[in-house]
Amino acid sequence: MDRDRTVATLMEQYGRTYADEAGITLRDTPAPLYQLLVLTVLCSVRISAATAVAAARELFADGLRTPRAMTGSTWRARVDALGRAHYVRYDESTATALGRGAELLLDRWHGDLRRLRDEAGGSPDRVLVLLREFPRIGPVGAGIFCREAQEVWPGLRPFFDERVRRVAADLGLPHSAEGLAELVGAGERARLAAALTRVGLAHGEPGELLEASAAGAHR
Repeated sequence: MDRDRTVATLMEQYGRTYADEAGITLRDTPAPLYQLLVLTVLCSVRISAATAVAAARELFADGLRTPRAMTGSTWRARVDALGRAHYVRYDESTATALGRGAELLLDRWHGDLRRLRDEAGGSPDRVLVLLREFPRIGPVGAGIFCREAQEVWPGLRPFFDERVRRVAADLGLPHSAEGLAELVGAGERARLAAALTRVGLAHGEPGELLEASAAGAHR
């Protein structure tokens, strides 16, 4: 499969961001940025992305879309929402992490992740470090947030972490962030990062998976 066809198949078949799947209309405003943080926390354990997304949707359906709403909820209410999404084994610890993370965001950054970005002084590396101060978020989780947030935080662009770049290399695509950024428009980089992530998480070799997806799309 040539490069153009590979990119087209990635974007057509897998290029939906996880924020979009979770029902987050991502903007550079406090509430949707916080919702992305919640999704990041949910994705930061050994659980399927589909389950994490379902858990985010349950929390948001219960009105837990802001840090103030999260801290105002009970631990049991958070556990119950996670349970409805079958977010098992990690439901109780994650409910605790969400509550503590919301408190941290309110206390240190007044509930606004843009203040965290400003504290980082525009440095993507510093943003990654500050995100890791939230309970449950490690290097992988910080990368998840930045992959999606680059859509609304231009200072992060281009953001393609090491795991994404490895998948790109397996597909014969550029394996530098700058090289990948040149394959799509500025507003499509989060989608390309999500597509590469989804292919990397799927069973089977990335190249074979794309070939099958492309063939199925043209039947």
